[in-house]
Amino acid sequence: MNRKLITLLGTAALLMATASAHHSFSAEFDSTKPVRLEGKVVKMEWTNPHTWLYLDVEKDGQVQHWAVEGGAPGVLLRNGWNKHSLPEGTKIIVNGFQSKDGAFRANSRNIEFPDGRKLETGSSSGEK
Repeated sequence: MNRKLITLLGTAALLMATASAHHSFSAEFDSTKPVRLEGKVVKMEWTNPHTWLYLDVEKDGQVQHWAVEGGAPGVLLRNGWNKHSLPEGTKIIVNGFQSKDGAFRANSRNIEFPDGRKLETGSSSGEK
């Protein structure tokens, strides 16, 4: 095989792998199910294609463990984030949309801090 064909096949395989790992907002989340989650940060994962925030939310005396999807790490960095923006135990409010299956999983629009500051999360929902 010539070099151009090998490069083309490698690029196509990489694009297919990336596409299968990524999903559209509407495939997993419901824009008619807005959520406002008040809780404490458990951890933040800076992974591609999406970052993930894990949050403990107390509701009716029970702790709910939420997984919250954010934008890609590069998008968050451009929006003013860094890897130390949400240390474990930080109290925050997450505004976003719940998963279609009703699980404790959401796509975030933004994060609010108790002092009123907001950070945009680069949501794929298209809403602000």
